[in-house]
Amino acid sequence: MSSTTPSRRQGGGRSSHPARVRDINTEDDSQLAVAADEPPEPALVVVWTAAGPALRVLRLTRPLTLGRTSESDVVLDDSKISRRHVTVRFADGAFHVADLASRNGSFLGGRRVTGEAPPVADGVLRLGQVVALLVADARPLRGEFEVRGEQVTGPRTQRVHAAVADAARTSRTLLVVGPTGAGKELAARHFHRSGPRPQGPFVGVNCAAIPAGLAERVLFGAVRGAYSGADSNADGYVHAADGGVLFLDELGELDLGLQAKLLRFLETREVYAVGATRPRTVDVRVCSATHRDLRAMAGRREFREDLYFRLGRPQVALPPLHRRPEEVPWLLAAALRGVDAGLSAHAQFVESCLLRPWPGNVRELLLATREAATAARADGRAVLEPADLDDAAGRDLPGPAAAAAPRYQDRLDDEDTVLAALRRERGNVQRAAAALDVHRNQLRRWLLQHGLDPRSFRDG
Repeated sequence: MSSTTPSRRQGGGRSSHPARVRDINTEDDSQLAVAADEPPEPALVVVWTAAGPALRVLRLTRPLTLGRTSESDVVLDDSKISRRHVTVRFADGAFHVADLASRNGSFLGGRRVTGEAPPVADGVLRLGQVVALLVADARPLRGEFEVRGEQVTGPRTQRVHAAVADAARTSRTLLVVGPTGAGKELAARHFHRSGPRPQGPFVGVNCAAIPAGLAERVLFGAVRGAYSGADSNADGYVHAADGGVLFLDELGELDLGLQAKLLRFLETREVYAVGATRPRTVDVRVCSATHRDLRAMAGRREFREDLYFRLGRPQVALPPLHRRPEEVPWLLAAALRGVDAGLSAHAQFVESCLLRPWPGNVRELLLATREAATAARADGRAVLEPADLDDAAGRDLPGPAAAAAPRYQDRLDDEDTVLAALRRERGNVQRAAAALDVHRNQLRRWLLQHGLDPRSFRDG
């Protein structure tokens, strides 16, 4: 396999041009497929190599043997991979992975494969420095990646953005739905760039952060003398967006009383500032975003029904990060470049990230990667390892029962147990931390607090 390095645009699959979908109203991947009448395409998708993130789709129309030499169906240029390393096939609706007595092993879902692994519906496969995804339908992956700083859009996201661009050309409003941290503001900015006035202002408002007592004047402005301290006219966010796009983030959190005034503005394009006797006409296009089900809220009278029908269509849905895992390696690489261009990630670190659900989505992944980079640099390394990733990062949020679980510090309270583990592992902090079931960085902090050097335990 040829080396693949992060670039602004990187192709994959059979077509270099992602197909466009006019309207996406669910998170169902079938709406992201290129053509609904085509059969699914099970594939092994290479997403990481020693050179960095990649996108190489290997269709499993027949069993494929992967290895380092031409004896295999797919040649992977990696010294840690055996000549004939592993066989992958898709049969009876499942993936079958068989290790061919490889020297360094094949790992499926983080576990070493002995012989043939039990069949799986999907998964993460690691061979040497190569990480691949088992994907039941690779049709949505036809396309390419676009990278701008830490903003990464893969084929699936680009199809959503294609629907956003269609809406920008035909509608004055758009509703973007998706979980927190999934990239709703990025979609809103794409709506702005794709519309008829990309040079106009883009004004973002977090509806959840507006104090109830200030909401009306924050949105619509106020005239001099409207309230105590109003010694001059002040424009609101709606005025500021005149000639451009107003982005209402977390629309579902907007106060019901303010919703009525927002609806009037949308219907008349006139704004009454607080204390004003005459309206001002503004020309604003509105993009809204929410992680909540506004239709269900309208049914429960928690959101104005008329406002929902005014802003709820067209609608696009951003899938959560775990539904577009091929973006994870590219996001990791982008985050590391933002910290230090000399940093890179070990394949096991990438594998660890791909095996976590990331409830905070892109935002959480980027933050966790930056924190892991800091831990690696503090340890004098330029390559991130799995132990650099915080144990809680990317995992499902704990329920009430988890509150009773011992904290890291609780597990380090028994000094004799900690010292015994360090002696047993001859000062190897990573192995000692694993034995104590704590994160390596927690153990390092414990050593600092006690003035101990792990090298002093090398003799046991």
